[in-house]
Amino acid sequence: MSNTTMTRDSSSARRAMIDSQLRTSGVNEEYVLARMMAVPREDFVPQDKASLAYIDRSIAIGPGAFLAAPLFYGKALAEASPRRDDRVLVVEGGTGYLAELIGPLVSQVATVSAEDAANGKLPEGTFSLIVVDGAIEDLPEPLAAALEEDGRIVSGLVLRKVTRLASGRKIAGTLSLQPVEDLGIPVLRAFEKTQGWTFS
Repeated sequence: MSNTTMTRDSSSARRAMIDSQLRTSGVNEEYVLARMMAVPREDFVPQDKASLAYIDRSIAIGPGAFLAAPLFYGKALAEASPRRDDRVLVVEGGTGYLAELIGPLVSQVATVSAEDAANGKLPEGTFSLIVVDGAIEDLPEPLAAALEEDGRIVSGLVLRKVTRLASGRKIAGTLSLQPVEDLGIPVLRAFEKTQGWTFS
């Protein structure tokens, strides 16, 4: 297959993804659709999984790494409402796809692995927007502290074993994630809550 044919096929797959997965689920923001049309998902998975790049489910690409379903990224970008002056921290799911989507929409993007973020190993400075590429059970204090006052966070959230899209804003130094809607989102195991002692 020629490169021209591959490019055409990929473009058709992205158009179908937008029409059949995003628009039908209420994702109609033009900046979201433009970015998801511009970035080939197959570039962010191993070659042997390229044919799966546009399915409506997440794709496991290695231990703890995944490319989430297109709908998660569409909903997350719409909820984040990135601005040109935003300084963004992306907590990675293992592919770099989310950072690539959001990069041209904002002034600065830094990335951190889920493991480092969960352990408080973060880039220097504070951010006006944090976007987490996956679902977390617990929001560590260092990650919350990296968000500036009036800053926003968008993440998947695990509540009672159900994953939901969630968002929050830091107000008077306080930050909490509030569920937006149930959504299938891969779970970032690095953020699992520490199990405490139980007594019978």
